[in-house]
Amino acid sequence: MYHRALGISIVALGAVTGIGLGVGMYTFVYAKGFSYMHDDPAVCANCHIMQNHYDAWAKSSHQAVAVCNDCHTASGLIPKYVTKAINGFNHSLAFTTGNFHEPIQANPFNQRITEASCRECHQDIVHQIDFGGGGGEPMSCIRCHRFVGHFE
Repeated sequence: MYHRALGISIVALGAVTGIGLGVGMYTFVYAKGFSYMHDDPAVCANCHIMQNHYDAWAKSSHQAVAVCNDCHTASGLIPKYVTKAINGFNHSLAFTTGNFHEPIQANPFNQRITEASCRECHQDIVHQIDFGGGGGEPMSCIRCHRFVGHFE
């Protein structure tokens, strides 16, 4: 009796795992998941909610010097793809369930990544702003330049 119950449990676990993998693979292919492995900014507009951001970036001064991944993923090969995986999962979950704010908003995790990217590219200017004034907490670049890169 015990072996029969164990066998049924293993078959059920295998079926659930197979269905989960199948649905996940289908979703990945349907959502053009492989295209997100590259740096082409047009990929970000695969999702209609990002089209306005892509169009605004294409008209901005950042278009000549940075692509989406330069500002919105962590620097370094592994951190970049970890960020892409986390955001890909979160975006697909949010868009599948319809549970997202419109217009889309960056969460604190992504705000920290974008802030670090600003500081990396503009470190000379940021250093003067942070430490040239005589103290206090460093000010967030995004606080004053929220639309830079998308709505210049």
